Amino acid sequence: MQDREELLRRFRAVRQEAKNMRSSLYHLTNKCNLRCKGCWFFEFDFDSRVRELDDIDVWRTRVQEEADRGINAPLLIGGEPSMFLERVKLFLEYMPMVTVSTNGLKKIPYDGFENLTIAISLFGGGPLDDDLRAIGPNGKTFTGLFDRALKNYRHDDRAGFVYAITREGIPYMEETVRRIADNGNRVLFNYYADYGGLEILKDDTESALLEVVLMLKQKYPEAVASHPYYLEALIKGRTEWGCFGYDECPSVSIDCVDNGERIASGAPVLPLFNAYSADMKTATKCCTSGESGKCRDSQAIISWILVNAKRILQFPDGLRIWTEVAESYFSQFVWSKYHPRNRNPLCEPEVV
Repeated sequence: MQDREELLRRFRAVRQEAKNMRSSLYHLTNKCNLRCKGCWFFEFDFDSRVRELDDIDVWRTRVQEEADRGINAPLLIGGEPSMFLERVKLFLEYMPMVTVSTNGLKKIPYDGFENLTIAISLFGGGPLDDDLRAIGPNGKTFTGLFDRALKNYRHDDRAGFVYAITREGIPYMEETVRRIADNGNRVLFNYYADYGGLEILKDDTESALLEVVLMLKQKYPEAVASHPYYLEALIKGRTEWGCFGYDECPSVSIDCVDNGERIASGAPVLPLFNAYSADMKTATKCCTSGESGKCRDSQAIISWILVNAKRILQFPDGLRIWTEVAESYFSQFVWSKYHPRNRNPLCEPEVV
């Protein structure tokens, strides 16, 4: 009984954390200093769909309007947000829970950005990361992108790697996670999808990937933020209560006309959520490409799990599972009370 009461306390606390969070996504720019293979942003020509807003005063107005709309946890993506830090600062000025997705090539300073959560992209691991990501806008390739990201964010507790795994990268996964852990960072697993020619994972590949990530979670429990329940949903694209796809994904823009029927269906959506193009006014279909059948985006999958608490609670041990998944999710954000920095407030980050 006492254990269940403690679990209920944890459940209510993290449920309140989730209820207080109001997120939207913002394409901070159409520009990027890389051309990663499989990047949906360029694969689907998001860089040329709208004209990028370049007036910083209008940016300030729009960010303030979004804060007034109730958004407090923006996710800033691109293009590459680190190229426009003055825009990032505006979000930090008006909203308390800011996260930025970056390729790691350019370091985001610590001073002035102390409470910014930084999610660093990583594709495949090992030499695959350079093969897939170390490509300049002019097509010229280079090496050492992962090494540079590690150096930029060594012992920086704001930063974690969003590691997009792939079948070809299985031989490199453990060494990659070990290097992240040794660097003083954490890792959240994603699924690499080459939108130019994605093949849905076969059962044998699903099993192989799942076996490796579950082993890594067990071997590096502090470094790997992802919960086993989430990992299985990510790799399989399904749970015991549903299959991920457009009809289930909650990360759809409420102001996009294409989503009218989806929102009216009654399936859960993120309250107030919009994904804005770099003009800061066009609401795109969802948090990624709009191709839900090819999507295993980490934030979309975890949001799908979190908004379906009622479903999960119907299953044996569902209370523990949902609570742990939610706690692991919030632990990736440096502004959350579940982040290791805030569980250990006397620990000061090492900045180099």
